[in-house]
Amino acid sequence: MSFNENLETGTRDLRRPLLHKGSWYSSSSRSIIERGGSSQIVPEAPKESAVIVVFCTLIVALGPLQYGFTNGYSSPTEDGIMSDLSLTISQFSLFGSLSNVGAMIGALVSGIMADYIGRKGALLVASIPNILGWVAISFAKSSLFLYIGRLLTGFGVGVISFTVPVYIAEIAPKHLRGSLGTINMLSVTIGIFIVYLLGMFISWRHLALAGVVPCSLLVLGLFVIPEAPRWLAKIGKDSDFEASLQTLRGFDSDVSLEAFEIRTAMEANNQDDRFKLSELCQRRYAFPFTIGIGLLVLQQLTGVSGVMFYNSSIFEAAGITSANAASLGLAVVQIVMTGFIAWLIEKAGRRPLLMISSAGMAISLVVIAFAFYMKIHMSAVSHIASILALIGLLAYIIAFSLGMGAIPWIIMSEVMCLLQLHLRGILGEDSRLYVYGGNFQLRKLRLTAINYL
Repeated sequence: MSFNENLETGTRDLRRPLLHKGSWYSSSSRSIIERGGSSQIVPEAPKESAVIVVFCTLIVALGPLQYGFTNGYSSPTEDGIMSDLSLTISQFSLFGSLSNVGAMIGALVSGIMADYIGRKGALLVASIPNILGWVAISFAKSSLFLYIGRLLTGFGVGVISFTVPVYIAEIAPKHLRGSLGTINMLSVTIGIFIVYLLGMFISWRHLALAGVVPCSLLVLGLFVIPEAPRWLAKIGKDSDFEASLQTLRGFDSDVSLEAFEIRTAMEANNQDDRFKLSELCQRRYAFPFTIGIGLLVLQQLTGVSGVMFYNSSIFEAAGITSANAASLGLAVVQIVMTGFIAWLIEKAGRRPLLMISSAGMAISLVVIAFAFYMKIHMSAVSHIASILALIGLLAYIIAFSLGMGAIPWIIMSEVMCLLQLHLRGILGEDSRLYVYGGNFQLRKLRLTAINYL
């Protein structure tokens, strides 16, 4: 073998994930090729294969963890940033909201990016502005660098919020897709908890530097995990597609049937790869997309972003002295409930949980509103109003985590899997754009409203 052939082979090996290394690689890939055209009934993959899928899911879950860290950052740092940089309420409100502007930009390019450079490539690109943004915030001497850093972190979050659910849905077996989908939201809540916890002990500048860690670990993890098999099949990388699928399903699993199904689906998609605007009006696309994006928009309209971003201000306005401790308690409750949903979702179903969650949130908001009414108009019982506000907020977070937190994102990722590949990116971008656009207006309004309480 010539030197050039050796060099080419070595370069190709370097591009493969570390999980592809080992003696099983060539034999498993070869067995898939030999059985590729078979239509025989294939036994289920062994349960041990789920460990690899869970491992890959936990690696990409560092992205949503970064998302939660970004969203929660404004709550424990409000007083410190406003004091050090002499910001007004309006300026800090703009700082908190700019992450959504950056996320809107990221959402616009996320689908195209994930289609052209892959799911792993998109996450790698998203990590770079996140890291740069946190560095800019940490060393900011004026509001300008704060705004630039917030925009950069928001851009990364916008790309991550589209790519991670799609990657998880594409690598997960059907019987695990719902449970693994909740890890996305669980990671967001863990990120919020971490930023609240660290915010009690370190300054806002050091907290911004801590924000560099999740995406730095994500970059390293991306070199270990395989690319999504469906994307590899779409672009015609058959050998990488086979190896990726075998890695995800277990070294001893027979994946010939699943490989055949994916190839068949990709061939059907590639027959008409040109996007037509009229396709969006077809019921098979319009109906699931309306459900998916409708749930995401309603999720934001419930007010959860304002509660999580500025709950310290809400607690202070309600007369609770230990606002930071109460915020940390909310984050813990959200983590526990989201983890509980990961177990419950496949047993109870999406629809019942969404109905229970929505009803609970509505009742909780009525309780919170009544608590603030008591505080303003019944000063003699203001201590009762504080307790009632705390109970209402806890009940609100529990109800949100029970369904409206994770399920809309799970349903949207499942809708994306049902759509043709050339429509996923476009519809995925639109869904995130609507969510972040509305969230920007609502988030900026909420802090201003809280300031008047």
